[in-house]
Amino acid sequence: MNNTPRRPNTVRRVLAALALSVSASAALADTTLLNVSYDVSRELYKDINPAFSAQWKAQGGEAVTVNQSHGGSSKQALSVAAGLEADVVTMNQSPDIDILVERGGLVEADWRKRFPHEATPYTTTSVFLVRKGNPKNIKDWDDLARAGLQVIVPNPKTSGNGRYTYLAAWGYALDKSGSDADARAFVGKLFANVPVLDGGGRGATTTFTQRDVGDVLVTFENEAILIARELGDNKFDVVYPSISIDASAPVAVVKSVTEKRGTAKAAEAYLQFLFSPEGQTIIAKHNFRPRDAAVLAKNADKFPPIRTFTVDEKLGGWPAVQKTHFADGGIYDQIVEKR
Repeated sequence: MNNTPRRPNTVRRVLAALALSVSASAALADTTLLNVSYDVSRELYKDINPAFSAQWKAQGGEAVTVNQSHGGSSKQALSVAAGLEADVVTMNQSPDIDILVERGGLVEADWRKRFPHEATPYTTTSVFLVRKGNPKNIKDWDDLARAGLQVIVPNPKTSGNGRYTYLAAWGYALDKSGSDADARAFVGKLFANVPVLDGGGRGATTTFTQRDVGDVLVTFENEAILIARELGDNKFDVVYPSISIDASAPVAVVKSVTEKRGTAKAAEAYLQFLFSPEGQTIIAKHNFRPRDAAVLAKNADKFPPIRTFTVDEKLGGWPAVQKTHFADGGIYDQIVEKR
């Protein structure tokens, strides 16, 4: 029997197999990155990720898909320390990156020097979100310690958002009295007014806006603006206190993961993108205060001036704050025990 007519089918099968092989190779060549971040940055990175991927590919890079993981900043850091394979971390306080240096050298010790502005592409601050018309007449930190008021704050032990609230209140009282004893008494009164401690900033937002618990939500400026815009100006007002805290958001490459996965180049480019004009414009769109002076100037109407202080300037730096206030048995634990 002559088998010649069967050859085209054989050729087609071979060509199909080659096409599948090429397709599989292309899929394998694609790069994925995991960005482990904090609670209220979800919407920001939903915009950042595709913008970076498009720029990276246009510059000759491989196809990159960036995946996101969000939660309370400190809980997220502990997850990475426990084995969650993040290529990059984008947190809201430097201790949550320092812990990854301390626990097995997952991040380089000099991570602050690897990107501009000590590796912080933007900053924000703690403000008050109140119900429309401000029925409780809340204007400054003193009002949050009034008897009978309910203050919604995420847990400072698991959330950078909550930790900044605690430190902002402490710094305000210290600025007013100059006494650590007075600051401790003031913060104790404020946290006595906190009916529930959610694990992260987004959980606290849900408690205040959807469960209608509390008279005031203390949260980051970007979150307060987002809530007021999405849920309507007829429901909430944003109140700026007389002084608050500078909450610069640090970023770092997780070297141990990127070296193993071969993603170091893409991971570094991803974080560099945050400092680019395009990245800074997206950051401002999501109500974070960008580092780029030109981008900040274009959005000046969105960011009213507010007097702020840093942890280093007023509170002795993060290592001292961690040890004194947030270590097990520290001042925060002592305050909460007496609530």
